[in-house]
Amino acid sequence: MQVSVQSAAQGTAQSVAQGVAQGGIFGEVATLDVRGYVVVAAIVACFVVSLLTTLGVRARYARIASDLSEKGGVVPFETPLLRLIVQEASERTRAGGNPNIQAIIEHHLQQQMRGALLGERFVRASTGLVIILGLVGTFYGLSLSVGKLVRLLAADSGTVDITQALTVGLTDTLAGMSVAFTSSLAGIAAAILLTLLNVLLNIASARTALMLQIETYLERMLGAELGRAPGLAADGAGAVAGALPAREARALAQMLDSFGQSVNQLEGTITRFESALSTFATTTRDFREFNLHLKDNVQRMSLSFADLSEVLKAQASQRGGPRN
Repeated sequence: MQVSVQSAAQGTAQSVAQGVAQGGIFGEVATLDVRGYVVVAAIVACFVVSLLTTLGVRARYARIASDLSEKGGVVPFETPLLRLIVQEASERTRAGGNPNIQAIIEHHLQQQMRGALLGERFVRASTGLVIILGLVGTFYGLSLSVGKLVRLLAADSGTVDITQALTVGLTDTLAGMSVAFTSSLAGIAAAILLTLLNVLLNIASARTALMLQIETYLERMLGAELGRAPGLAADGAGAVAGALPAREARALAQMLDSFGQSVNQLEGTITRFESALSTFATTTRDFREFNLHLKDNVQRMSLSFADLSEVLKAQASQRGGPRN
């Protein structure tokens, strides 16, 4: 009996090894059950969706960048995102303000590109997702193998053909192990491919490059409007700003604004310092008058003590005369 059991186990192991050697990964997949197929299919679907999302989002960013580089503001942009950004930046510049270009771009990007940003978050999380799905298949396969092994060991030993029963039981147990390792292998392979895809076709890098391109265009476009602004022309800086490039003109305008604010703060500080000096002079004068009054009072007290001393001496001499 023991010899038959060992031979059955060896035969089962050899058959499984031959199946794996002949079929490779496809032979392993062929041994999966329905739930194993579901886990592997979910991993493959996550990889495919992530790949398509990456290509789609990058293509959308590329269309916006192409519209910006080809048109350059000569004609209205075809992309609504660019039209809204340019319109708001121009309105704030004409109103005499100093618009925060980066904040404007990020605001409209959040409003107009919600689908692309959602796809970017999905692609970023898909690497961890396929690994988790692989672990789910692993634990499912291990649970399946352990359960079948427990049922095999707890089976009735009075079976007519125990060799055949052990062969079938060990085959089912190894099938559960196949589910575990095949799902893990699929998850790790998908994670590696997604990592390489993120390195080669990174969506965040494409979005950052697009934002920098839009910011550079707005700085060049608004530089001329900033040079023709009434405030700078009144101070004689409009001509200088118009002669400088866009970035230098904006830097000059910001420097002039900062200088004006510093001058105002300095004037306020000088005013407060003069008020403090006036208060200190008044306090010193009052203290001088207090010293004069104190000196007079001390002199009066000294005279009073001298008079008192003379009176006491006179009374003492009068009392001492009759006794003699």
